[in-house]
Amino acid sequence: QSQLVESGGGLVQPGGSLRLSCTASGFTLDRYAIGWFRQAPGKEREGVSCISSSGGSIRYADSVKGRFTISRDSAKKTVYLQMNSLKPEDTGVFYCALVWRLDPEICTLAKGRIDLWGQGTQVAVSS
Repeated sequence: QSQLVESGGGLVQPGGSLRLSCTASGFTLDRYAIGWFRQAPGKEREGVSCISSSGGSIRYADSVKGRFTISRDSAKKTVYLQMNSLKPEDTGVFYCALVWRLDPEICTLAKGRIDLWGQGTQVAVSS
């Protein structure tokens, strides 16, 4: 069974940092573009950042540009989301996700296209 697994969430003060990780089981993560999405309490899930298979194409939502950095480590078969200067409005559940039949050099922040979601990791930004 194919699964995505997120980790690294937690409680952090405003201005703090967290690094989220996304790994896979049942398939080879390196072959796919991966996206990070978040869902704040009472709000719809939204795309935060995505990275192509090679890492050559990266996108960010305007709300996180300059604060978040997405990357991938093929040796560790992991996609990371480094989150700096965190704000209370960043609070939510963060999910990594993919589209099976998408050119691996194209990544998407459109949640309607996602085929596989991880279980999510909770991020809380509060003093």
